[in-house]
Amino acid sequence: MVDFVQLQYAMKERLERDRTIRIIEAEGATLEEAVAEASTLLSLPVRNIEYEIDVKGFAGFLGTGKKNWRIKAYERVTAATIQEEKEVAAEAAGEAAKAALIRDGEAYLHLLYDGAYLKVIPPVAGGSKVHIYTVTQLINDRVVTDCDMDLVKKIIEEEAGMYVKIGNFQHNLVNDAIATVDITADEMKATITVNPPGMGGRDISFDAYTALLRANKVFFGIDEEALTAFADKPTYKEPVQVAAGIRPADGRDAYMQFNFETDQTKVRFREGSHGQVDFKDLNIIQNVVEGHPLAVKIAAEKGTTGRTVTDKMIPAKNGKDIVLPVGKNVHEADDGITIVADMSGQVILSAGKINVEPVHLIKGDVNIKTGNIIFLGTVVVHGSVLEGYSVKASGNIEVHGTVEKAELDAEGDIIVFQGITGCNDGTIRAGRSLWARFIENSRIDAGNMVMVSDGIINSQIEADKRIICLGKRAAIVGGHLRASEEINAKSIGSPTSGTETICEVGFDPKSKEHLEDFIAKKEESDKQMEEIQLNIRTLLNIKKQRKTLPDDKEAYLNDLMNRQKELAGDLQNIKDEIKQTQNLLNSRKVRGKVSASSKVYPGVKVIIRDVREDVRNEYRAVTFVVEDGIIRVTKYEEPDEESKKGPDGLISA
Repeated sequence: MVDFVQLQYAMKERLERDRTIRIIEAEGATLEEAVAEASTLLSLPVRNIEYEIDVKGFAGFLGTGKKNWRIKAYERVTAATIQEEKEVAAEAAGEAAKAALIRDGEAYLHLLYDGAYLKVIPPVAGGSKVHIYTVTQLINDRVVTDCDMDLVKKIIEEEAGMYVKIGNFQHNLVNDAIATVDITADEMKATITVNPPGMGGRDISFDAYTALLRANKVFFGIDEEALTAFADKPTYKEPVQVAAGIRPADGRDAYMQFNFETDQTKVRFREGSHGQVDFKDLNIIQNVVEGHPLAVKIAAEKGTTGRTVTDKMIPAKNGKDIVLPVGKNVHEADDGITIVADMSGQVILSAGKINVEPVHLIKGDVNIKTGNIIFLGTVVVHGSVLEGYSVKASGNIEVHGTVEKAELDAEGDIIVFQGITGCNDGTIRAGRSLWARFIENSRIDAGNMVMVSDGIINSQIEADKRIICLGKRAAIVGGHLRASEEINAKSIGSPTSGTETICEVGFDPKSKEHLEDFIAKKEESDKQMEEIQLNIRTLLNIKKQRKTLPDDKEAYLNDLMNRQKELAGDLQNIKDEIKQTQNLLNSRKVRGKVSASSKVYPGVKVIIRDVREDVRNEYRAVTFVVEDGIIRVTKYEEPDEESKKGPDGLISA
C-alpha cells in the first residue's frame, strides 16, 4: 500500500527543487544563436537546456523589418533526475511496486563525430550491474580502436550516466545512421524513423535529434525523456513518436447547479431511527423557506487553446452563457448567479423555470401513491386522506373528501368538506380553526374554533374559543369537549344511557394543563429538596462531632450542597411559572356557556370554570351559565356572527 507520508515528502522535495530553477532570457538573429547564448549564460551544454519561445524572429525583407528571436531558457530535468524521482515513488508505493521497477544497469556505445563514447547507467531497485564483458563485446562489435580500457573500467565502476570518449573508430560516411522526421497532416504528432548505422557508421546523438526536429519545424511538445531513451537505444526502421501537440478544448457552457431534485418522479424513502424504512414517507414534496438559495449558475468556461508540434495555436470556443431560469415567487440574488425563494412553499422546475408554489394540490387521495405530505404552505386534497397517512402544512389544509384514521396538522385552518372518522385514533390539530361536516371518534385540537354542521360523536375536542355544531342534525353525542368561551349545538347528549358527554367551558384548557404539569413538577422537586436537606444536616452533624469527614463523605457533602443550590434555582423557576400561569388563567376568565337550541338530555355533564352540573332532566332550547357560583339554566343564546363565518383563505369549494 502506498506510504503517503513518504510520497508527500518526495513531492515536497520536488517542489523545492522546481523553485530553485534559474530562468534566463536570451536572444539572437536565429533560434540557434539564441539557444547558444542561453547555453553560455547558464554555463550548460545545449542538450541540458529547455526553452520557450517568447518572440519569433524574422529575417526581414530587403533589410527592413528584421526581428531577433527571444527565448526563456532553464536547465532541463535530466533523465537521471527523473529516474531518481521514480525510485522515490517506488519506495513510497511499497515492495510490490519496487519489484515492478527492478531494472538492470545498461551500457550504451555510440560512434559520434570525434570518437567512440561510452555511457553506463546504474541498476535500479536491486538489478544487476553492467559487466565488463558486456562492454567489451560492444567495443569489439563496433570496432573501436585506441580504446582506453582503464577508463572503460572506471566508467563501469562510477555508473555516472554520461557519455565519455573511450577511443576512436574508422569512420565510413556511407554507413552513417540516417533519421527522418514525419509530421502528421494535422501537425499534432511528430515521429522519427532511423535506419541503423553500418560498419564504421556514426550514431545519432540526442543533440543531433533535437537539431533535426528543429530543422523540421518541430518546436513544441517534444518528449525529452522519450527522446533521451531513444537516442541511447534507438528502435530502427520503425516510426517512434517523440512530440505531440495539445488539442484545443472548447469551454463548458454555463449551467445551473440545483439545490433540489429536479426529477419529480424520483421517490426518496426516509429511514427511521431504528433503521426501518417507512414506505409512507416518500419525500416527494420539496419544501423551501423564504430566502432559501434554490440554484446557482456555474459560469461558462473559457476554451483552452491548442498547439501543434510546429507551435501553431489552435483556437478553442468559449462556453456559452445562459439566462437565469427565474420563474414565479423567486428572484435573482445580488450576486447575479443565485436564485432565491421569495416565500415558503414547494420548489419545482417547470418549463425550464424555477418556481415556488405556495399551494400543493393533490388531485386524488392521500394514499400509497402520494405518501405522507409535509408542505410549507397550503395543501389541497381533492380526494380523501386514507387511514394511516398524515398531512402536515404550515398553511391551511383542505380535504374535499373524508379524513379516516389519519393525522392532520396545520398551522392555519383545516377544512374537511365531508367528515372525520378517526376510529378512536385519528388526530387533528389546527393552529386556527377547523370546519367539518361531522366528527366521529377523533381527537381534535384547535387554536380558535371547531365548526361542525352534522354532528360530533364520541370525540375528544379542545378549542381555545368555541365549539359550534350548527345544522339540521347538529348533535353532540358522547365524548369530552373543552372550550374557553362556548359550546353550542342543536342537541347535546343522547336519549339512551351509556354514552357519557362532558362539556367544559370558562377556562383556557391548555393553560390549565400547563399549570397542572408545573404543580406536579413542584411537588416532585419539593420531595427531592427535603431529602437533600436531610442528608446535608446528617453529614454536617457528623462533621461537627468528629471535626472532619472521610474524603468520600466530604466529596458527597459538596455534591449535595451543589445539588441543593441548583434545585433551589429550579424550584424558583417553577414557582415563577406557576404564578405566571395562574395570573394568565385569571386574566382569561370568561363567562363561558353551554347551549343547545333543541335538547339537552339527562346524563350530560356541564363544567363551567370550577363548577360542575350533572344534568338529570331533559331541557329544551337552553343555555347553561354560572351565576353566583351556581350553574343556572337560561334561555337559549345563539352563537354570535363571528361563529357563523366561513373559513378565510379557502382555495376551492
